[in-house]
Amino acid sequence: MRRGLTRPGSVPGCVSGDVHGGSLLNAVWLAFVVAAFALLSGCSMVRLGPPAPVIDKSEVLEPEEPASEPVVAEPMEEASAPEETRAPAPKKPHHTIFKPRKPEPAPPPPAPAPPPPAPAPLITTRMIDRATTRTLLDAEVQKPDGKVVGRAVDMVADANGKPVQIVVNLQGFMGIGDRKASFPWSAIRVNPAAKTAPITLNPSPGQLPVPDRPRPAPTPTAPQGGQLPVTPVQLPMLDATVERPNGAKVGRVVDVLIDGAAQPQAIVLDVSGLIQQRRTIAANWSALRFVTKDKELHPLIDLSEAQINASPPYAANRPIQAVSPAVPAVTTASPPPAAPAPPASPGEGDKGAAVARNPK
Repeated sequence: MRRGLTRPGSVPGCVSGDVHGGSLLNAVWLAFVVAAFALLSGCSMVRLGPPAPVIDKSEVLEPEEPASEPVVAEPMEEASAPEETRAPAPKKPHHTIFKPRKPEPAPPPPAPAPPPPAPAPLITTRMIDRATTRTLLDAEVQKPDGKVVGRAVDMVADANGKPVQIVVNLQGFMGIGDRKASFPWSAIRVNPAAKTAPITLNPSPGQLPVPDRPRPAPTPTAPQGGQLPVTPVQLPMLDATVERPNGAKVGRVVDVLIDGAAQPQAIVLDVSGLIQQRRTIAANWSALRFVTKDKELHPLIDLSEAQINASPPYAANRPIQAVSPAVPAVTTASPPPAAPAPPASPGEGDKGAAVARNPK
């Protein structure tokens, strides 16, 4: 059947020639297509086209897989490089750790300043019991039989401050014939608890005053108050002026306090000024000193104005506080260091060595 068919326009009898001609045409056409493809491929290799677009893998939708257990990703191993070319590993950054500081404790409050030392006392006081003492001035004097013969008006002391005489105003009849007489101090006895006549006079016959003795005329050097004259080494205490060592006046003696043993314990001083009211203080008898000046005996006491002002007042209805000047504290100084002993001279050393060698 193939042989019977002829293409239009073909010449019968030339079928094989057509076949061969078609094959050749196909071969030429194929060679042309191959050459054109090769030419186009060579141009694409020489001329670079635009870079291919980068596709983000995260945007690519992957098919969902059924849920399964999570797979632990293994750490990627770094490609080992030769030891010579391997770069040193970067040092880890050193982070300084700042530890919070503990708050410092508050400083302790400053210690309070010590109180200033108490000022040194100006005076010292001694309490005297009124039941065991008696005022001398105007104290009634009686004889051993209890008869009152007069009143005490004064006491005479010697340079050592020891009472040596008592001056008594002997009373007459209704004040007529009164006279002053002095008796030895050893002739009296004192009873402070007696309500009347605390002083008993019991002189020996030789100590009695001469009856109706004429009163001596007062002399310029005689003590004030009409007292009997005494020797220059004796001093009537009543109305005597007590002074400081520098001669300044302290006060006037207005009374003397004596105890049951007939010993003076204190004097009462009138320290009033010219303007102020009368003020009296009691001073210890032991604080008195007696000095002879211008052939007269003078009582002294070391009481300054400040000490007098600091002294408690004396009153008949108050406890008796006898004052004395305060003794200043004596600071004991440390002894100086002992001086080093002088070095022994060569002669002395040789001599000592010779003695040690020859003890005989």
